Amino acid sequence: MREYIPKVIEEKWQKYWEESRLFEVGEDPHKKKYYLLEMFPYPSGRIHMGHVRNYSIGDVLARYKRMRGFNVLHPMGWDAFGMPAENAALENKTHPATWTYDNISYMKSQLKRLGFSYDWSREVTTCDLEYYKWEQWLFLRMYEKDLVYKKWSWVNWCESCQTVLANEQVLSSGGCWRCNSAVTQKQFEQWFFKITAYAEELLEYCDHLTGWPEKVITMQKNWIGKSYGAEIIFPLENGGKPITVFTTRPDTLYGATFMSLAPEHPLAQEISRGTKQEQQVTAFIERMKKRDRFKRMEDAEGEEKEGVFTGASCINPVTGWKMPIFLANFVLMDYGTGAVMAVPTHDQRDFEFARKYGLPLVVVIQPPGASLDPASMREAYVEPGIMVNSNPFNGMESTQAMGAIVDYLNSKGSGKRTVSYRLKDWGISRQRYWGNPIPMITCDRCGTVPVPDRDLPVVLPPRIEITGRGKSPLANLPEFVNTRCPLCGGNAKRETDTMDTFVESSWYFERYACPDYHEGPLDREKVRYWMPVDQYIGGIEHAILHLLYARFFTKALRDLGLVSYDEPFINLLTQGMVIKDGAKMSKSKGNVVDPNDLIERYGADTVRLFCLFASPPEKDLEWSDQGVEGSYRFLQRVWRLVIDLLRVIEGVKPCRDKEGVTGEVKSLRRKVHKTVKKVTDDVEERYHFNTAISAVMELVNHLYLFKPDKDAPVALSVIREAIETVILLLSPIVPHIAEELWQILGGKGNVLNVPWPSYDPQMLEEESILIVVQVNGKLRSRITVEADATDEEIRETALSDERIKEWTQGKELKKAVVVPRKLINLVVG
Repeated sequence: MREYIPKVIEEKWQKYWEESRLFEVGEDPHKKKYYLLEMFPYPSGRIHMGHVRNYSIGDVLARYKRMRGFNVLHPMGWDAFGMPAENAALENKTHPATWTYDNISYMKSQLKRLGFSYDWSREVTTCDLEYYKWEQWLFLRMYEKDLVYKKWSWVNWCESCQTVLANEQVLSSGGCWRCNSAVTQKQFEQWFFKITAYAEELLEYCDHLTGWPEKVITMQKNWIGKSYGAEIIFPLENGGKPITVFTTRPDTLYGATFMSLAPEHPLAQEISRGTKQEQQVTAFIERMKKRDRFKRMEDAEGEEKEGVFTGASCINPVTGWKMPIFLANFVLMDYGTGAVMAVPTHDQRDFEFARKYGLPLVVVIQPPGASLDPASMREAYVEPGIMVNSNPFNGMESTQAMGAIVDYLNSKGSGKRTVSYRLKDWGISRQRYWGNPIPMITCDRCGTVPVPDRDLPVVLPPRIEITGRGKSPLANLPEFVNTRCPLCGGNAKRETDTMDTFVESSWYFERYACPDYHEGPLDREKVRYWMPVDQYIGGIEHAILHLLYARFFTKALRDLGLVSYDEPFINLLTQGMVIKDGAKMSKSKGNVVDPNDLIERYGADTVRLFCLFASPPEKDLEWSDQGVEGSYRFLQRVWRLVIDLLRVIEGVKPCRDKEGVTGEVKSLRRKVHKTVKKVTDDVEERYHFNTAISAVMELVNHLYLFKPDKDAPVALSVIREAIETVILLLSPIVPHIAEELWQILGGKGNVLNVPWPSYDPQMLEEESILIVVQVNGKLRSRITVEADATDEEIRETALSDERIKEWTQGKELKKAVVVPRKLINLVVG
């Protein structure tokens, strides 16, 4: 075949790859392993361009590493449990399992059409019984280690639908996604993972993740949120359980004039009983239950401060003042202790609240050299200063007074130094059918009892009616709920909640190492060989929850003796979004491009090429129909180049030494080796596939302009080397056309098993020249560049020079003037 017909070529090679099981891999102690993994998808029905981009990035790296001699593990699977399947069951009158497995089948065929080098023999589907059985086993081991517990917790509740809602199911208006009725807060008993037991290690090991983007590290540190401060005890005026607060500003304690509680605080209702405020407090609590938690978080930062007096007071432990206790909309129960000592002169939220409700203001920190008058203050003073109105600490710097005041409190038994974390334990209970059943039993006589290992798995019953109403469909199934207590043999009931789907995605990467292991969740030897993951790829939207939960799970598995490493992912790449018409592609915006349509029209290689060429991986990709057309034309050019030159290079061996290579032929060979180095550096070090592709395009252009002498064997051998190099460099990016052209050339074996091209450093050094670098006309450095370097390449090299960086730091580059082969003058200002 001498015509480029993508459909024919791609189907041919996809069939060959599958039949030859080319991508399957096993442990090989004689090879260095490389574990490349993209975050697995939810089987929603079809892959989208975001998937295509993500998986194309991963496939390039997997193929490249294999050509570099690594034993590459590149698996794929399905994050298959979850709420969308239940929604589809309601809408389409089908079973969640049927919907899920149909989608998996279709999406798997789509991934195969794109030529991704997945080892499908390791496919993991989290709703498969064999997978969730071992997840239940892990749950029980964590329960034995006190890493699992149950407590009452607030959830979103729709009274009309009689069901618990996930945060994603609450509309921005505060209504239910299904019926638009007002969503309230309601308490249920929920299961939790004690992720806080690892808070300090999770924070400390952030500094070990040197292969992660700094932005993700910062997000995780902020989410864990370690704070040094003090726990202070405020007795209630009329006795009873005191209020404990955590504060990072004990230096302001003498200015605390009232107390703010979260509406969900256990004391909120109790302390108002029998007071004139009881009805107002009850009404406020009910109103806050109807307010979305995220709206409440906005209230904390926004202008709307609202509260109600409880009718009760507490005592400031250092001043003895009576402090009225308010409920406030901006205080959240899951931050700190759910109680805030309010210091209106030195906290802006408290200041606004105090002004609104006419509460007293007392200045206890004055700016150096100034004096604040509470009556004339327009905002809180939050900076350090000099202590006043704080006997015996007056005159001290506030930063020094912090420790002194805590020591004073400790001596009185009213407080102590402590560390607090923003991170809270992970609530995993979901009132859903389509999830992993929590393997616990409740017995009236024995209490909460784990399901014995011998009875695992607790199987999801296939016959189920999903109504969208009530707590969990499983609760309406007597044959599931009613069971026997494994301790006393008496009547008992199964837990009807299922696990959060983030649990499945917190250890799937380890199961890929041993998907067929039946003696436990993990084969230690195989996991020891493959883990940790060398390169993980996924969206920035997973920076906190999934990645933090996966890190926690790995540490828990380590402490259970199942793995021997501390962190699951050595390197992390967070790719940007695919943008069209100025917005992220989505069905709701009507700007979706169907990958299937593109594959039918242009072929999978074109789709892959465009996704990799249009933008660096970490940046957003702006969709361009013209860019897709351009990618297709480039592949046609490569095809024609090889076919046109085939008649003169067929049977010619590629050049492997410098002897007899002179003039224009030498220039071509230098261009070949220069391209190999550029592409290797861009793929290996920076993942800048766009500039790697651009370099290959330049080499192709060079070859089109090069006119060989038919009677010059050296020239033909250099052309052969150049053509083979183009094919090999492009093969991880566009594998189908590369395989076909390699076969047409008479190449041996699969491109994937051919070693990655190497370059001769001496060839790159032979034609180097010294360039003087001036900054605003003054000599500042000298750089070495290749003789045929472009002005742009000279400019980039000059700007990357360490001495030049010092002279240009913080300054704008206005222009760069190059005198060929002599100097460059950088004009900055």
